[in-house]
Amino acid sequence: MLHLAKALTSIPSSTGGIARLACDRLREAGVDLAPVMSGAGLTTEDVSDHKRRLDASAQVRVLELAANQLHDDCLGFHLARDFELGEIGLVYYVMASSDRLADALRNVERYCAINNEGVRLRICRESKLAIGFEYLNVDRLSDRHHMEFWLVTLIRICRTLTNSWLAPKQIRLRHFRPETPPDVRSHLGCDIDFGAGTDEIVFPAEIGALTVVGADVHLNKLLLQYADEALGNRTTRRHSSVRSHVEDEIAKLLPHGKANASEIADRLGMSRRTLGRALSAENVTFSTVLETFRQVLAKRYLREKELPVSEIAWLLGYREIGSFTHAFARWTGTTPRDFRKSNAD
Repeated sequence: MLHLAKALTSIPSSTGGIARLACDRLREAGVDLAPVMSGAGLTTEDVSDHKRRLDASAQVRVLELAANQLHDDCLGFHLARDFELGEIGLVYYVMASSDRLADALRNVERYCAINNEGVRLRICRESKLAIGFEYLNVDRLSDRHHMEFWLVTLIRICRTLTNSWLAPKQIRLRHFRPETPPDVRSHLGCDIDFGAGTDEIVFPAEIGALTVVGADVHLNKLLLQYADEALGNRTTRRHSSVRSHVEDEIAKLLPHGKANASEIADRLGMSRRTLGRALSAENVTFSTVLETFRQVLAKRYLREKELPVSEIAWLLGYREIGSFTHAFARWTGTTPRDFRKSNAD
């Protein structure tokens, strides 16, 4: 049992990851971290503890101070270009197990809406594929490096997931630089329009339909293991039952926000009506299976104290923490946080 808990919680948390990358760069350069951290209102212990949340404004300040210490006016660009993408955390593994690039981007959009207090993404697919950035509770014009890190990271992810060198049609950023640094232009494949009225990456609309190449199924396998453990009564049912197959698909699709009857029926090669009849023959409905699955899995996740409640809500397919909290209270009569406290070891 324990190996599953370690497997999921060992996936890095993205909270504060950008600041910690900057700290690694400072250490490599032999720079004392303490004054930099103090200037950002943090301590060295804050950045050493990878489970501790760092708010967006503190990260922005860390990057600006680190850039000054390192004499690197393009620190955000350079950090984003060099790090291992898996360090972003669970959201990367969900993106990497998506079917198409547009699905992957919608997953990160939903993740940021629940888990990121500083930056949220908005994905628009009309005449173009636009990835917009919105700052919350942070002075956008006080930041360059944090935004430039996100910019390069999103482009790297799009390229990695599709195994193609995608070049944006246009990049617009609110902050000012006199020109696009040559190495940045070469890496991105286009100039950046600085001093613009928005923060946005624009790709041709058709790239959203690109297939995610060599999809990483590590998280899918891990979630199925969690489902088997949490739904222990599956061993008393025939694994060939329709309900078991539906639960397998729910486990994989919940983090993608796509665990609905139509999607699962399609993946099982039947119509939604046929699926409904097949489940009825086993004396259950799709909504009952989904509700039960979420409830049992929520309790299992909440026993992992290192998984934030916001991340659990996202893994269960919710778009808002409030929706998860209300559902959990309906199931159990208590809140997720109170349940976690009462079940602490």
